[in-house]
Amino acid sequence: MTKIERKTKETDIKLALNISGTSQYNIDTGIGFFNHMLETFSRHSGFDLDIKATGDIDVDYHHLVEDVGIVLGQAFFEETRKATFKRFGYSIIPMDEALVLSSVDLANRVYLMYDCQVSGTILNFDIELIEEFWRAFVSNARIVLHIKQLAGFNKHHIIEASFKSVAHSLKDACVPNSEILSTKLTL
Repeated sequence: MTKIERKTKETDIKLALNISGTSQYNIDTGIGFFNHMLETFSRHSGFDLDIKATGDIDVDYHHLVEDVGIVLGQAFFEETRKATFKRFGYSIIPMDEALVLSSVDLANRVYLMYDCQVSGTILNFDIELIEEFWRAFVSNARIVLHIKQLAGFNKHHIIEASFKSVAHSLKDACVPNSEILSTKLTL
């Protein structure tokens, strides 16, 4: 289990992650929809995730959502440096009319391709913050991640399918492997 804390003028985050877990989670960010997505992520990845996060959500959710992405990415990077893994994973997940594909490479390189046609808000949560979350996560996890919406029109379904898909892709990539899958013999 990896524990990370981040305290800034705008946020205070305590996070624990175990990628060899059993989908146990305790998540409190003060943002209901975001909690739901992180709980979904934990449940579908099999990762244990504990997050207690506060921030200036009376101003905007941006700082808190991005900083949770940063801390989760840092913890994921630390967790994946403890062993050798399969490295690659992909998943295509439906949720009613929505269909989302994701693919990941634990490459120690940073790249996010986010291609979901969603905008607006869910309650008072700006949908554009989902891409900011994934960008912060990918940058700090040091992974390559592609997320592509293949179908759908309901914002909630598309976003939730994306979290489920990424969770399954990461779960697949984190299967232990005895060799480093790279011609360089290092990642």
